[in-house]
Amino acid sequence: MTMEFFFPEDNLNRSTPEETKITSLSAAPYPDGRRLRVNIEMTPFQKRPHLEVALHDGHGDEVASTTVVEPLTWKIEFTMHLRGERVNPYTLEALLYYPDGPSREPQAITFDVNPPPPSPEPDPAPSA
Repeated sequence: MTMEFFFPEDNLNRSTPEETKITSLSAAPYPDGRRLRVNIEMTPFQKRPHLEVALHDGHGDEVASTTVVEPLTWKIEFTMHLRGERVNPYTLEALLYYPDGPSREPQAITFDVNPPPPSPEPDPAPSA
């Protein structure tokens, strides 16, 4: 099976499902304290995998999750929205798998999310 629709000129060695894995997982909170930029890199693959991504707060409660079905590329970036109160530290976990096997051990990172800065007080209206 060839993957001609995947940039045929790239000359990359593509991993079999057994060899495909996450090579990099990172997360950067946005300054508003309500969103998280997630970057995931995988080995270039022959067959498109699935990804399960979950974000847990310091209590272990899931505050965001997403599923990526058959990504087109091995470098993906997306935004997750944080629900509820900020409870550090957060743990982001990503699992790469194929529905008919194989599956990898999840990758995880831990980080803190700062609360959003306070809104500036509006200037009082001048009295007449």
